[in-house]
Amino acid sequence: MNHTSRRSFIKSAGLATGALGFNILHAQNKGDKLRLAFIAAGGKAGAQVNTAKTAGDICTCFAEIDKNAWGGVLNTWKDAKGYQDYRQLFDKEKDYDAIVVTTPDHQHYMPTALGLMAGKACYTQKPLVHTVWEARQLLEGTKKYKVATQMGNQGHANNGNRRIYEFVNGGLLGDVTEIHCFSNRPIWPQGGPRPAGEDSVPDNIDWDLWIGPAPMRPFKKDVYHPFKWRGFYDFGGGALADMACHTMDSIFMSMNPGFPTKVEVLEINGHSDDQFPLGSIIKWSYAAGKLPNGKDRPAFDVYWYDGKLKNAEGKDVDAADLAHTRIPKELLAMPDGKPMNLPKSGNVYVGSKASLLVSGDYGDNSRVLPLSKAKEVGNPPQLLERLPLGGNEQDHWNEWRAAALGIKPWDSPGSNFLYAAPFTETILLGNVALRVGKGSALEWDAPNIQFKNNPAANKWVTKDYRKGWDIKIS
Repeated sequence: MNHTSRRSFIKSAGLATGALGFNILHAQNKGDKLRLAFIAAGGKAGAQVNTAKTAGDICTCFAEIDKNAWGGVLNTWKDAKGYQDYRQLFDKEKDYDAIVVTTPDHQHYMPTALGLMAGKACYTQKPLVHTVWEARQLLEGTKKYKVATQMGNQGHANNGNRRIYEFVNGGLLGDVTEIHCFSNRPIWPQGGPRPAGEDSVPDNIDWDLWIGPAPMRPFKKDVYHPFKWRGFYDFGGGALADMACHTMDSIFMSMNPGFPTKVEVLEINGHSDDQFPLGSIIKWSYAAGKLPNGKDRPAFDVYWYDGKLKNAEGKDVDAADLAHTRIPKELLAMPDGKPMNLPKSGNVYVGSKASLLVSGDYGDNSRVLPLSKAKEVGNPPQLLERLPLGGNEQDHWNEWRAAALGIKPWDSPGSNFLYAAPFTETILLGNVALRVGKGSALEWDAPNIQFKNNPAANKWVTKDYRKGWDIKIS
């Protein structure tokens, strides 16, 4: 697929070269307030407004397709200039240092790419992008433009994830050979056919701008905007892209996996061409490599469970309940001999010395398995610093903010795009596998960004963009 180059995009979109000139913050700006451009003002942007306000930053301009959501910014910064089309913001506004992207997934890439090329610090919500190709573009763009970046997976700042890192890299678990991740998502509709019919577009919404790079489809009240878009291939990333950026984050922090060699769907339920399935189990395989501490680690597999699947009796059960069938039984044995009830979201790290159960999506609660080994294994050594507020969304923001202001290096944020782009790419490979279906192990050729054994699957590595909504960084 052909993508618009930076030069031709600027020309066709009417973007002023001054607006896309570099605006990297230098030493003289240390300690100043960040001047922000919000790309979307509703939904998750509300949390970012609060973190920015708490940090003492200001919003000078914003873009939001739904005028009813403009108050999210204007109630805090009454002088901020509002647009419905973020392309116009990039064209006309110059008085800002950083962008905050909280659009639906299918719109993450383009404003972030424009921000990078403008030399702006970028804070983009998870999942970082919508396709594997977009992840590679932002990775290369970050290397080229060297601005402060952060993906909005706030759990990365949590002290719980640091403790998991210390269990793995402190050697307490031995060799980790498999990790099981389970999620209580989706909590929105999935698995059905494309919705029929059409409703009138409200005056407050620009539907063409909401669709953006995706194929045009009719507006349907309360079907896509403002929340249920996550279950549609054209707009979201399903349960996997929504939550794996949290639930699998400790894996990428602690295991340094690199790109997978294979990805395969083991189970799938209720699939359609338009929407993600009702439930799935996906497996990624990783080659042997090095832990972040430099020590050797063996090859290992990661399993993901989400939604509803059929059990042996044909009944719908939470996919997480089926993790019991794949995790070694002795790890989950309670003192009375009955199997432990797993949390609805979390992880199990299976190690050669001991294993680890992580409850929740953010690494906050972890304990040694089997329970009988907990006292013997003990607590891990502290290997990573603890953040001032104990690890939360404000810490995550402040970490990025320090880099954006030049107080710390541009690549110092923990979930900067050098980390987050490959992480997101791996997650999105799972969504490609969902499009292919059960029973086909896809062999990933990471250097060439393609599958070795299934050329037909390569069409899902990228997507077709509507004219005026595509741009290539490199």
